[in-house]
Amino acid sequence: MDWDGAVNAWHVAGGVYRMGRREWLTGTGWKQAFDDGVRTVVDLRGPAEGRRRDTDPVVPAAAWAGINVVQAPTEQPGDPRFTALTGAYLNDPAHYAENARLFPEKLVGVFRAIAGATPKGDVLLHCAAGRDRSGMVAAMVQDLAGDSDQDIAEGYRRAARGINERYRTHGPPHDRERYVEEHELGPLLEQHGDAVVEFVRGLDTPNYLLANGLSPAELDAVLAISHVRVDTMGPV
Repeated sequence: MDWDGAVNAWHVAGGVYRMGRREWLTGTGWKQAFDDGVRTVVDLRGPAEGRRRDTDPVVPAAAWAGINVVQAPTEQPGDPRFTALTGAYLNDPAHYAENARLFPEKLVGVFRAIAGATPKGDVLLHCAAGRDRSGMVAAMVQDLAGDSDQDIAEGYRRAARGINERYRTHGPPHDRERYVEEHELGPLLEQHGDAVVEFVRGLDTPNYLLANGLSPAELDAVLAISHVRVDTMGPV
């Protein structure tokens, strides 16, 4: 997606998109996202992460008028059971299954937010880099949409390449991230893409969500938006 200022922004399936930090969007970018049908932004980060940096554009709140921003973190920040495995945040598909095991109520909360957005328009998911937390949820959305293993793996690989390119041009935000040269990146993404597929196929997304509290009506709403792109006028 070419929304102005957006970093690592992609169409996932149906009426669902993903990207990196929303704070990168300019006022023009917010309008472009709105014009493309986005009416709900689901922030997958912990509450402490949502802050403006000095290098972010100055954007008045009026720029996202008509777009509802919902906080729905995928994990409990600082939970020692998880941070012992992942560090400060999720950054490897090998840990997606553990995230799903430890925090089912969090992932149900994400999909409840998606279900609640369905009557209003399209949904934009974002985390910090637009790679792993959004990648985990995007893979689940793609699973519900009936995407192939190849499509799911490539969805992750595109996003990982997208943020890697950002690190090449702007530098990583901290020492837990780095720019990865192609000779290392290619094999790494093959492995990580396969891990995303292994995670989502082992999860059984619809039954996982239902077993952990998502209602059948909410699941139907998620299925509708994952299959059919919508805007304020209805399906297109």
